[in-house]
Amino acid sequence: MFLQGQHVLSVEQFTVEHVRELFTTAEKLEAVAKGTVTTKLLNGAILANLFFEASTRTRMSFHSAFARLGGDICDTTGFSFSSISKGESLSDTARVISEYADVIVMRHPEQGAVANFAAHAAVPVINGGDGPGEHPTQALLDLYTIRREFHKIGKRVGGTTIAMTGDLKNGR
Repeated sequence: MFLQGQHVLSVEQFTVEHVRELFTTAEKLEAVAKGTVTTKLLNGAILANLFFEASTRTRMSFHSAFARLGGDICDTTGFSFSSISKGESLSDTARVISEYADVIVMRHPEQGAVANFAAHAAVPVINGGDGPGEHPTQALLDLYTIRREFHKIGKRVGGTTIAMTGDLKNGR
């Protein structure tokens, strides 16, 4: 798969073909996501969830997805529970956490902080939201859901104009 060993930092890194491949894989794993099928695909792998900004759904969705795939999870939330509160830099944190985990999901309130962190990490980093910047996995999930719902009514996403409404300033 094209993402193996790669950071996921921006929707800009995905071609249409990449998105199709990702969605095909997601469709194959839907039964695992629903808990009707079990797998140990990620047995022995460790996910580090580093959330320096409030999050419930994103943090728990990565946690449950990794667990359903048979992996283990280390969670930390907030600056006060991190060595960053004692002055450790993001780059040092990236190097240290890379020694404990096989993949890192990070959410941070500052735009660009996740990309900066990833530049110093020895393992793949997934951007779980960086303040007013991107939240690429949310964008992919939204597109996947729209595509699935359109398919139910015989429509295609390509060429469709989609309007997003709601609290766009505070939402993702």
